[in-house]
Amino acid sequence: MRILFKNIKALVQVRPTDVKYVAGQEMDLLPQIAHAFLLIDDGIIKEFGKMEVCPGVEVDETVDASGKMILPSWCDSHTHLVYAGNRETEFVDKINGLSYQDIASKGGGILNSAKTLQETTEEDLYAQSKTRLEEIIALGTGAVEIKSGYGLTTDAEIKMLRVIKRLKQEYNIPIKATFLGAHAVPNAFKNNQKEYVQLVIDDMLPKIAKENLADFIDVFCEKGYFSVEETATIIKAGKKYGIQSKIHVNQFTSIGGVQVGVQHKALSVDHLEVLSPKDITALKDSTTMPVALPGCSFFLGIPYTPGRAIIDAGLPLALATDYNPGSAPSGNMNFVVSAACIKMKLTPEEAINAATINGAYAMGLESEVGSISIGKKANLFLTKPLNSIYALPYHFGTNAIEQVYLNGKKI
Repeated sequence: MRILFKNIKALVQVRPTDVKYVAGQEMDLLPQIAHAFLLIDDGIIKEFGKMEVCPGVEVDETVDASGKMILPSWCDSHTHLVYAGNRETEFVDKINGLSYQDIASKGGGILNSAKTLQETTEEDLYAQSKTRLEEIIALGTGAVEIKSGYGLTTDAEIKMLRVIKRLKQEYNIPIKATFLGAHAVPNAFKNNQKEYVQLVIDDMLPKIAKENLADFIDVFCEKGYFSVEETATIIKAGKKYGIQSKIHVNQFTSIGGVQVGVQHKALSVDHLEVLSPKDITALKDSTTMPVALPGCSFFLGIPYTPGRAIIDAGLPLALATDYNPGSAPSGNMNFVVSAACIKMKLTPEEAINAATINGAYAMGLESEVGSISIGKKANLFLTKPLNSIYALPYHFGTNAIEQVYLNGKKI
């Protein structure tokens, strides 16, 4: 099927195919073509340019995009959207003054979600999760990473990853699966964390690898969760199965998680709300993408990732939602882009780059999505009429998306 978009007010994030990500000052550059056309052929971006050179080819559908813009879909590289139930009562606890750590210490948090998930059937878990996936697609997300980590037993972790695999098979969107067995220590191992780490490595990981259920392996490297040494042990175990790491670091403390991630060539280090000059130095000259999760900071009332310092140090930055029931119960990348501008002081250009091409890199999908490039998937969205690209983050509570396309098909 061929679709031709004509009279596009601005075709945004136009890149050569060899650009993997952007960093430093380049993040403030967002290439656009004004008064443009875009030709999609069989779900792939075929051609684009100024309307003056629009080809006179036969197409199945022509879309007049006068006054509207086209952007590549958002690339959300950090979510936990496969979960069971909700944690709405903890929301009230937060309002009443309890911290994330306070709630976890009284049996809430991740362990609360794990208990609910263990009691939920795989079919029910799939039904709940597909609703969330459809929701984020409608909000413009065209590629997503989904983690396990609310199982914390071998059977429940595998159940989560099988649900993610089914979502991959049944939805026309690139999905990456991450094994996060080391998300928290279950109560049964409260006095023997070492034994739980061995369960993750010796029991969960081989079974997950055998079924080819995980693209990445993750660890919550944080005080009260998993140490730097445990993190290194787990991600090295993943390497033996050819599974690259993406790790949670520096959400509440800086304990060396960034350094261990860089040392083991983690694809990304995510959260980074607490960041030291040593952490920034460690990221320089590495292939590891820093990922900020402003929705989590907004919801928990904790500091925002110092994105301005990261970019000013010449580094790249990606943005993601952290969609999960406890600390970021929203998968809306439009809000994330707005929050990055308002709270992290990123320019709109930087935030859009972070949420598209850099997010794609943080999932290993930079050759498929994340920019308007010849040969990439036609995963994109058409906006409603906009005055400028700045309107996207400026109208933070408004859905400016008129139509979403995945592989060139209307959603």
